[in-house]
Amino acid sequence: MKPGDVVLVRFPQTDLEAGKLRPALVMAMSPGRHTDALLVMITSLIDQSVPGFDEMIEPTDKDYPDTGLKTRSVVRLSRLASVDPFVVNAKLGEISAERLHNAKRRLIEWLEK
Repeated sequence: MKPGDVVLVRFPQTDLEAGKLRPALVMAMSPGRHTDALLVMITSLIDQSVPGFDEMIEPTDKDYPDTGLKTRSVVRLSRLASVDPFVVNAKLGEISAERLHNAKRRLIEWLEK
């Protein structure tokens, strides 16, 4: 697993209850001896997106076929989770290096505010 991978995971809910199986984007792997992955949720509920912040993935995008997603989706950059890679069910695909860079930049700008 590496940054940019689109994976399938039971993404935790904000109340720490088990969530449903859904795609997520690997943003980073933790440094050091722990191998946790920093994930952001991906959803097909486009109306939940924050314009200018979240990352839209459209079927017409050049890297869409490589993502493994089945429909238009949004990467919800404010929905973060750090998980053990053992809980990841599968790798669906990956996004382009450019899309990952842009998503990381927006996430960093948000965290620096």
